[in-house]
Amino acid sequence: MASKPRLHYFDGRGRMETTRWLLAAAGVEFEEQLIKSKEDLEKLKKDGALLFQQVPMVEIDGMKMVQSRAILNYIAAKYNLCGKDLKEKALMDMYVESIMDLGEMIMLHPFKPADVKETVIIEKATTRYFPVFEKVLKDHGQEYLVGNKFSRADVQLLEVILMAEELKPDILSGFPLLKAYKGRISNIPTIKKFLQPGSARKPPTDEKKAAEAMKVFH
Repeated sequence: MASKPRLHYFDGRGRMETTRWLLAAAGVEFEEQLIKSKEDLEKLKKDGALLFQQVPMVEIDGMKMVQSRAILNYIAAKYNLCGKDLKEKALMDMYVESIMDLGEMIMLHPFKPADVKETVIIEKATTRYFPVFEKVLKDHGQEYLVGNKFSRADVQLLEVILMAEELKPDILSGFPLLKAYKGRISNIPTIKKFLQPGSARKPPTDEKKAAEAMKVFH
């Protein structure tokens, strides 16, 4: 039996969280090797495990993969969470890149100075990103974002929607199709399991968790 993927990162969301989401959505069990100190990180570097001297790093299929997008692309392809043809994959890439742009803003928010307001993120979510996905759902009238098939785009959009709701619980109030979409995707069995208490999903990054991460990586 093949060994479970092993995730090397600190005990928080950061740039590993979407990998956790994708593996969970695919029904794949994984292990986490938590980096708790600078010494843990330095050991990985000295052992030659980090190709570019940085994490996240995922051990999977005999590889030690780094670079978040490379990791996500591999997992999506391995577990058939990509589009069926080149056009679908291109469309999915566009959606996913925009989702990751918004997710990055939310992810980095706890590490920014106090005067960097959540309102900026909320404004961009509700005027730049969510209107696009509301229109996509309206135009094609299907349950999923691409090809009417569950894909990484659905996993990653749900993840960022839930992150945005942590900043503003009613952020989808002007997006009825996205709100219904969130309910559908949340009830996919593997996703529903990942959203339950006790799963590998990490809680929002608070000041304490941000400080712990800074000690490891700086």
